Formats: sequence, structure tokens, C-alpha cells
Amino acid sequence: MTTTTMNNLAMTEEVAETTPQNTAAPTETCGVPFVENPRMTARNVFVNYENGSKSAITDVSLDIGEKEVLAMIGPSGCGKSTFLRCLNRMNDTIPGCQVSGDIILDGEDIYHRDTEIVELRSQVGMVFQRPNPFPKSVYDNVAYGPRIHGLVDGKDELDALVEQSLTRAGLWNEVKDRLDQPATGLSGGQQQRLCIARTIAVAPEVILMDEPCSALDPIATGIIEELIADLKKNFSIVIVTHSMQQAARVSDRTAYFHLGNLVEVNSTQKVFNDPEHKLTSDYINGRFG
Repeated sequence: MTTTTMNNLAMTEEVAETTPQNTAAPTETCGVPFVENPRMTARNVFVNYENGSKSAITDVSLDIGEKEVLAMIGPSGCGKSTFLRCLNRMNDTIPGCQVSGDIILDGEDIYHRDTEIVELRSQVGMVFQRPNPFPKSVYDNVAYGPRIHGLVDGKDELDALVEQSLTRAGLWNEVKDRLDQPATGLSGGQQQRLCIARTIAVAPEVILMDEPCSALDPIATGIIEELIADLKKNFSIVIVTHSMQQAARVSDRTAYFHLGNLVEVNSTQKVFNDPEHKLTSDYINGRFG
């Protein structure tokens, strides 16, 4: 990303007009929504609330690539977080929410009636907007998943996995002398990294992040962004963010949502420097949002 582009992005986040010049979404998603050898695929996904009377997502098809960071951007209420929650069936917890279409992981439809939801959420982990450590010790937060899934044999193996997960989350050196202390005593940024350590401890295939830095200060945000860059060496990551600067810094591909439609997907550089659709251009340039 060039200096000029980053400066334009900085200006973008300070500018907002009330309406876009053109609100017509394309009949088909612009750009390159599909990739070779995807880790996860979504085809013709619709999401409705209130027993079908309110549409949140309309006919979204998108691939999540192997060991990539996919950023999802768009105005508030555009459907990006709703789509993110489709990927590990978190929308199942919302009364009246109906999801249709195909979402495939390892050749299996995650919405098949025989899908084990607990197992799915270990394969597709979620890091939420605000840190949500369990009311347990630092150690027990990370050890919880491996214990319930039977991933380790004995305490020595569990100890090693806890250390490895905290190290990968960039937290081990900060907490190695306080593993038995309550996780709620950590700072906000440390709690978020603990939640990431808890997620990766069960060896997921995909990590979903729903605005993971929105409650953090700039220093903690920078640490999380560096962590994302390191984690993508081993995981596929999907991040929802309101910060276009953050999307530009951390992602390989960017998907732009508007009023429940997936307008455009392309390389992050392409989306921010040469978007194909006017809606994308208007949003990137701060004409609405």
C-alpha cells in the first residue's frame, strides 16, 4: 500500500456524506469472489429475520482462501457481521433468523442437520468485538477447549499446548508468571490476545474476527494486527472491520458489503486503489458510510 493511498484512507475515515451518489447494487458481485483451493466456500447465501419478513443478506457467494486474511468492510447494518456469523452458525442463537444456501467446509455443508455444532465451532473459531475471557484463570481459559475436545493426554501435554498457544498469541512472556490468576485481571488488549490463544488452542481451520480491535487503544490494536499477520501463516482469517486503514494493513483480499449485498471482492490493493463498482468507490472515498 503506497503512502498516497494510506493518506487517502486516513482522509476517508474523517469524511462522511449522508447518501451515496448511486445506491444500486450490482446484479452480480464485481471482482474475484472465488479462489483456487478455498478453505471454505459460501454459495447463494440468504439470511432473513422475523420469519422471513426482513432480509439481512441477499444471495452472497464467496470463497475464503487458504492462509489468507479476508477483510469485510461496509457501512453499519450492511450485513458483514451477519455473514461472518453464518460461517460458524452463530446466527442459530438468534430467534427468527433463517439462513439458506450452501456453506461448505472440508466438503461438508455446515448447515446439514447432522452437523455437530460444538465441533464446527472448534474448526471455525470466533474472536468477538469485546474480549470475553471465561471467569477462570489464564491457564484454564486456554486449557478449556483442549480438555473438552480431548485433544491432549495428560497434564504435561496440556501445559505444553497452553504455552504454545499463548506464545503464538504473543502473550506468554507477559502472563507466564500469572497463569493461576484470574483472566479478568488482564488489560483489554491482553484479554483479547488471551481469547485468540483460547481459539487457536483447539487448532481451528478458520478464525473469524468481528471487529477485534474496536475496544482497544492504538498500541493494543497494533499488537493484534501484528498477531494477525503472523497467524495467517497457519490459519485462514476473516475479519470484519469498520477501519479501512486496518483492512488495508492486515488483509490480502477485501469484500465490500452494501445493504445486504456483496458488491465487490478483490485484492485489497485493487479495492482501495482501483475499485470496479461505483458503490465501492463512493464508500472508500468517504461519500457515505
